[in-house]
Amino acid sequence: MKVGSRSIAAVMLQWMAVAAALLMLGGAGCQSTGPTVLSNELPFDQAVGQAIDGLVAQTQRLPAFLAKVEAKVNRKAVVVDPMIDAASGQQTGVTRLMEQKVVERLGQHQQMELLAFQGPNLARAQYLLIGTTVRSAAGAGGGARRPFQINLALVELATRKVLAQASAVARDDGLDTRPTAYYQDSPVLLKDAVVEGYIRTAQTPPGQAADSAYLDRLAASALVNDGNNAYNSNRYQDALGLYNNALSTPAGEQLRALNGVYLASWRLGRTAEAEQAFGRIVAFGLQQHNLGVKFLFNPGSTEFWSDPKVSGPYAIWLRQIARQAAGAKVCMNVIGHTSHTGSEQVNDRLSQARATVIKQKLEADAPELGSRTKASGVGWRENIIGTGTDDVTDALDRRVEFKIIPCGASA
Repeated sequence: MKVGSRSIAAVMLQWMAVAAALLMLGGAGCQSTGPTVLSNELPFDQAVGQAIDGLVAQTQRLPAFLAKVEAKVNRKAVVVDPMIDAASGQQTGVTRLMEQKVVERLGQHQQMELLAFQGPNLARAQYLLIGTTVRSAAGAGGGARRPFQINLALVELATRKVLAQASAVARDDGLDTRPTAYYQDSPVLLKDAVVEGYIRTAQTPPGQAADSAYLDRLAASALVNDGNNAYNSNRYQDALGLYNNALSTPAGEQLRALNGVYLASWRLGRTAEAEQAFGRIVAFGLQQHNLGVKFLFNPGSTEFWSDPKVSGPYAIWLRQIARQAAGAKVCMNVIGHTSHTGSEQVNDRLSQARATVIKQKLEADAPELGSRTKASGVGWRENIIGTGTDDVTDALDRRVEFKIIPCGASA
């Protein structure tokens, strides 16, 4: 049998050579010394390629992937869950580019049939492929140009174990770090147990169990992903239906679905439904003891962003935060954050002042919160993005967090 102008034997020899080369570089299989990790900074395409080759090298040493490939039925069905940024939980231009490169390169591997992340494909897939990017703590680029750590993991769905895991480090040579429309428009930080489980699984060594909170919700997550695709394409009515379908499934209540209902309702001009949906987001966050909301302020100010397209829904957000917190009778620490621009002292004062303003606005809606909330500021010390670009890419760094605390600590 031929593959193009090359024989199957030639293809297999090529992959064996890749595996041998990676072993010399320190790669390892899931049955022996762990995942392939390459620490040198490379151009993005090369780094993604090395991480992929690390996965392939590991699978080539596993019995499940050593079956003959002459018959198409022997191809391994692999569903690809859209890749995300591990710091923010968002899909960005970088994660989409990585996913594209991964699919293109693995698509050439004759033993894998790559499938889109959809419900019907989950039912027939044997394996699950996921991946994350996250900026390294330090690197030659510094600041907004710190390199990206790439993590890829292949999960066997029957055993719920990580079959292979590989990493690489990529330079940021002007990569697109902007979030997709759904994440850019999101009012809150979208890192619940499902997203955190995805991120942990992408870093899990071979042979260990994948995160159950993530795997148990794959069917609902597939519907959420369909909703996100519809939202990003401005098909808001379709998106709303998909998000509601996700919420109606077993284990379907997750922050991304609740957030989608809010966003699609707001875009459709259904203000009352949007406010109700935001109230569910707040209640969900308070149950998890933490809620991060993207209140944007004018630079160096405690006044909300002047553009009503941005700050228009803030009154609804504040009203629902106040109502849900008062109804749950919780005590909260309102924590202000700033982006990494300016001196530490200035940002500490600014974040404290902004938190105080939010606390006062909550008290105006629910006076009983006055004795159950306190305001504090942490400046830029808990940045999620950390680039200091002060644009849509690091909006999460200028969030206000509402953390549940023991009521005795609120005085």
